[in-house]
Amino acid sequence: MELVFENIPFFLKGAYYTLYVTVISMFFAFFIGILVAIARLKGPVWLRLIARFYVSIMRGTPLLVQLFVIYYGLVDYGVTLGSITAACLAISLNAGAFLSETFRGAIQAVPKGQSEAAYATGMSRSQTMWRIVFPQAVRIAIPPMGNTFIGMLKETSLVAAIGVTELLRSAQLLVSQYYVNMPFYLAIGVIYWIMSIGFSAILEQVERRLARAY
Repeated sequence: MELVFENIPFFLKGAYYTLYVTVISMFFAFFIGILVAIARLKGPVWLRLIARFYVSIMRGTPLLVQLFVIYYGLVDYGVTLGSITAACLAISLNAGAFLSETFRGAIQAVPKGQSEAAYATGMSRSQTMWRIVFPQAVRIAIPPMGNTFIGMLKETSLVAAIGVTELLRSAQLLVSQYYVNMPFYLAIGVIYWIMSIGFSAILEQVERRLARAY
């Protein structure tokens, strides 16, 4: 374990990139999920078909393949992305598809009577969605959304395959330097676990706060 303690700054740098990719991807996945869910529920037929196709592709193919398509495949068409940009884009698109299903179910769970009451007061469809339906849907979606976010944190380990020096890549570099495996992989396992506990605690607080407001 002495080697682990000696290289804590290196692990912290890897943890920083892990959190960076996770938080940025969470932000964009959240909005992608909302837009796709609304497109599938309220959009015209052509938009519903596009949204459905997107969700099917993203849920039906491995994230690692999506990473390679975006990072290596787009180069063939003159689009070159940095490894971190490609990582954030791939994870955002992948998680956005899963979150869209979460939001779609949450929106459908809001009683229709609430929308009808809002229409009766003179609200438009968009006002009803953003002022009445969406706030309640977010509260319903918080628990499954938390599971998706924690899953994203662990899936960032895949971005090591395109050269992002996050936690797993940090451990691989140290293994190749010292020719010792177990301490470094155990160390990143503990760091992932601690970060997952932190995310769970934050989401639990958000859920409690929204429950009080409800």
